[in-house]
Amino acid sequence: MKNLFIILLLVTGVMSCTTKNKLNQNTVIEAVPTMANQKVDSVSYSLGVLIAQNLKQQGFKDLKGDDLALAINDVLADKPTIFTPEEANKCVQEYQQAEAAKAFGANKAEGEAFLATNGKRAEVTTLPSGLQYEVINAGTGASPAATDKVTVHYHGMLINGTVFDSSVNRGEPATFPVNGVIQGWVEALQLMKEGDKWKLFIPADLAYGERGAGKDIGPFSTLIFEVELLKIN
Repeated sequence: MKNLFIILLLVTGVMSCTTKNKLNQNTVIEAVPTMANQKVDSVSYSLGVLIAQNLKQQGFKDLKGDDLALAINDVLADKPTIFTPEEANKCVQEYQQAEAAKAFGANKAEGEAFLATNGKRAEVTTLPSGLQYEVINAGTGASPAATDKVTVHYHGMLINGTVFDSSVNRGEPATFPVNGVIQGWVEALQLMKEGDKWKLFIPADLAYGERGAGKDIGPFSTLIFEVELLKIN
């Protein structure tokens, strides 16, 4: 009886394998692409999740998913797009600037009000660019050109007095090309002489503009620097 049971199991197993083999001949070819398609679908959706998360982190919160998907499909299918890459880049930049202006409009307004009041002080000189400076100590050396390197001590602040960077506090002067810093510095350094120590009041558009810099300098921030020109290298 035991042997009969074992034989029945073997026969059933053979029949089962035979049935599977017959089914596989007809279905395996279709099953493989299906699994591949499922994998591509998963990767496609996963990329969509990552792209959307990244866009939200960058501040794009009111985008239309259908339009975004249309553009992605057009590019992936090598179809003509409504905007060229250059036009698309310009469109995105203008959107970001407008959003930054809305979010950080207070920074811009406060900076403009500060400069308007500061410029009325007799000791402050306002240049056509909007840059303001106050001479703390007058030097007698040469003035650097834009292509020169200089060594300076500096102390950088926001208009509320928050210090965001200071070579003075670090106890080590900084050396860099004149034309390798923000525009307000580039303009001021070429007017200074070795030994000068000036206080610069730099409008946002001559500093970091709508981008800001790091965690301390927000978009549209007016900056104040005490700058001492130690030498032209």
